[in-house]
Amino acid sequence: MLHPTGTLTIEPQTQPKKSSGSCSCSGSSPKEIKDQKLQERIAKHPCYSEEAHHHYARMHVAVAPACNIQCNYCNRKYDCANESRPGVVSELLTPEEAAHKVLVIAGKIPQMTVLGIAGPGDPLANPEKTFRTFELIADKAPDIKLCLSTNGLMLPDHVDRIKQLNVDHVTITINMVDPKVGEKIYPWVRYNRRRYRGIEGVKILHERQMEGLQALQEADILCKVNSVMIPGINDEHLAEVDEVIRSKGAFLHNIMPLISAPEHGTYFGLNGQRGPTPKELKSLQDKCSGNMKMMRHCRQCRADAVGLLGEDRSQEFTKTKFMEMTPEYDIQKRQEVHAGIDQFREQLKATKEQKAAQKKRKTGEKILVAVATKGSGLVNQHFGHAKEFQIFEVDGAEVKFVGHRKIDHYCQGGYGEEATLNNIIQAISDCKAVLASKIGDCPQGELRKAGVEPFEGYDVIDKLALDFYEQYSKKTQS
Repeated sequence: MLHPTGTLTIEPQTQPKKSSGSCSCSGSSPKEIKDQKLQERIAKHPCYSEEAHHHYARMHVAVAPACNIQCNYCNRKYDCANESRPGVVSELLTPEEAAHKVLVIAGKIPQMTVLGIAGPGDPLANPEKTFRTFELIADKAPDIKLCLSTNGLMLPDHVDRIKQLNVDHVTITINMVDPKVGEKIYPWVRYNRRRYRGIEGVKILHERQMEGLQALQEADILCKVNSVMIPGINDEHLAEVDEVIRSKGAFLHNIMPLISAPEHGTYFGLNGQRGPTPKELKSLQDKCSGNMKMMRHCRQCRADAVGLLGEDRSQEFTKTKFMEMTPEYDIQKRQEVHAGIDQFREQLKATKEQKAAQKKRKTGEKILVAVATKGSGLVNQHFGHAKEFQIFEVDGAEVKFVGHRKIDHYCQGGYGEEATLNNIIQAISDCKAVLASKIGDCPQGELRKAGVEPFEGYDVIDKLALDFYEQYSKKTQS
């Protein structure tokens, strides 16, 4: 079968036919039924499901320009087409323009399953525009999940409306549960038509965030919490944040690295505040992962992002382009594509299980491998074409996704830049191997000099990672 977004054919596995009669889980426990329903809610959401992000796309529409707090890591710009970070957009849209764009893209990219509003300001500081956009899309494209991201300040006032519109996923950015820590992150908060500076404003923000998180739990709306890791400010504090949000019903915690560069014009960037290293970020994520589900595949998307996580097709759909396009939204065709993806995912799962069953594998040393992939759970990208590497931890029995590293293209116009290759090798220097569909002779030699083994193949990520681990173990033992 050909994956709608890939090219690998996997032999179909024989699947038992499902009964068309009563529910097959009638003998399941209430917990099993609850877990099954929860999995169904996140199965096609690329942010809430690490497995889904290999197959399904999302898009954001920039309809919410105003914001009611100031963050020291944020500088919202509306004309930065070459930047990829939260709060950045190329152009603002009206709700009507946004709805038209969604219908166009839903036809062009049928694996797009989620529409989110994440800015460039705060959606709930622009409630009329946000909810009007959701109303239009829910009416015309009922199969698309609705999602919003907020700082939480106004969330308690809008949970009922969010529930009414069937917005099933809400993200809150919570960087502290101690206002003394928050005072170093938030200069001011605007609430009830008044601007509060310093710790007074931070206390208001914290109380409202906790109230909103509790209200989402009571309304049975899935909540993901984003936290920006800021070394020396909240890095040690985020373990406490993790404990608190778990106790209040958060479903998923996403600890993200601070993006801090002088050219972004943020307070932290201009004052030399560094972001965490990949090792520091992974260490904190590992520390918190025992408490609740940890998101590790976040790409810190633009507020007008389009496509799979890790790719940005927003420039294909600028306002001048998409307003001239006739929407080709067809729910039946979309469902057929999704059914194909589901079948492909089942085949991937069967392939992984078959590989694991070939021989009893013992858990050994944990190593990291870097993977060049265009999605679909496959090693299916040339080393020189990669814009990022997905990082997996392998122990001989399990292949576990732990993060990603953004890089510059090695192949540019048919040639490779020496400086770029050095930067790529530095980005993955803690990995034992790089897995790609093809790797040129020159980068192969330089990778080996750096202790990173090039490993070519075109197959399921788990299978190739385990194949490499077996080779690595034999070499190490000998």
